[in-house]
Amino acid sequence: MGINVLPCRLPCTHHSNKDSEPDHYSSSSSNHHQLHSESSTSSSSSFLSSQPSLPSVPSLHHHNLNLSTNHCHVITLKPSPPNSSYVSSLVLAGKFLYGAFSDGQIRLWSRDPDKLNNGGNPFPPENPIAVAVSSVKSLVFSGDKLFTAHQDNKVRVWKVNDVDHDQKYYKCVATLPTLNDRLLALFSAKNYVQVRRHKSRTWVHHVDAVSALAVSRDGSLLYSASWDRSFKVWRTSDFKCLESVTNAHDDAINHVALSHDGHVYTGSADKKIKVWKRAKLDGSSSVKHSLEATLEKHKSAVNALALSSDGLVLYSGACDRSILVWERSSDGSHEEGGADGGGDMIVVGALRGHTKAILCLAVVSFDLVCSGSADRTVRVWNRSGGVDKSYACLAVLEGHRRPVKCLTATLDNNGSSSSSERSCVSSGTSYLIYSGSLDCDIKVWRIWVS
Repeated sequence: MGINVLPCRLPCTHHSNKDSEPDHYSSSSSNHHQLHSESSTSSSSSFLSSQPSLPSVPSLHHHNLNLSTNHCHVITLKPSPPNSSYVSSLVLAGKFLYGAFSDGQIRLWSRDPDKLNNGGNPFPPENPIAVAVSSVKSLVFSGDKLFTAHQDNKVRVWKVNDVDHDQKYYKCVATLPTLNDRLLALFSAKNYVQVRRHKSRTWVHHVDAVSALAVSRDGSLLYSASWDRSFKVWRTSDFKCLESVTNAHDDAINHVALSHDGHVYTGSADKKIKVWKRAKLDGSSSVKHSLEATLEKHKSAVNALALSSDGLVLYSGACDRSILVWERSSDGSHEEGGADGGGDMIVVGALRGHTKAILCLAVVSFDLVCSGSADRTVRVWNRSGGVDKSYACLAVLEGHRRPVKCLTATLDNNGSSSSSERSCVSSGTSYLIYSGSLDCDIKVWRIWVS
């Protein structure tokens, strides 16, 4: 079905689902920014580099949908005064959009772009709600606590400090590992692990940048992944470090994702995705993570992971410019390189279209997935509800001047209060997509699917 071009005085772009996309692209690398510390491994320092695509993994069929799509760039959010700090992480919580920056600042906006367009943001962009001493790599919420991961190997915990009814500021209440954890681990030799030749640290410490965070579904556990190749588990009630899985990968861990059934997925610069399960050890009351599967299809560093809400579909993005789609096998069959050491997850195909490394992913709903890339674009993919496992690229969002580093997205419950936007679409489901880039901007987009 063709896409109707409707009048709109906003900068709109219309995309046809029938557009075909080539399976292969040139392998030229982009000039990338060095974002890793000097102590990071060489392979983890080039996550912006684009590598050849995966000819061994077939592209998923692009289905023709009886859908109309329309999208608009709504607003660009900038720190004030402008600075050179890029956007490293975005998260939606309550009525707000939280943005983390490479200078250690965390800023807050209303998540409603219509309020922003009308000057209704109650939080002045020149006033960060929190400032850390080190670059922020990731942030997540658990209850009333905000957790941030940092370049200085630490995880910080923040709680709101309502000094003004009209403002919202956060106070750092803990740095992980806590002093108690450090003291308890200090005096026993068994609590030390070798991190480099002739150098050891207690197991509660990360020894390189903390790259990613995730919170368990019940909010009781915090997972931190690091370029030191380990991931750790913390109790959110008292911030105690419960477990450290050292040497979980052969290279830096770039992302961690949790499924509703308790599986933990880690993506690494070693090109692998590993699947972990937390369970009691045989004959013991201790609960530990054990390796359940290794997913090996990517040919370059894995930068991003995202799970469907039911945990049955895993999306992985890498420097090979492909998004691999893994699905839970219903019959227990194993596929070489997929479920062979991959538990019951098998790769069903690849989403291709980006011309450079995939840097971030976000699942909006059961049938909508967003991807951000070093090619400076965001792509929106639709998953068919049938058994043919087909996908279509609904939109390509262009406007960033540098690589897209982070994404978050949500169903737009408010629709649009703007008359000019309402003239763009008469019906359909509306979604909001927020993208953060190395160009230091956050862009807000609306997409309608009908």
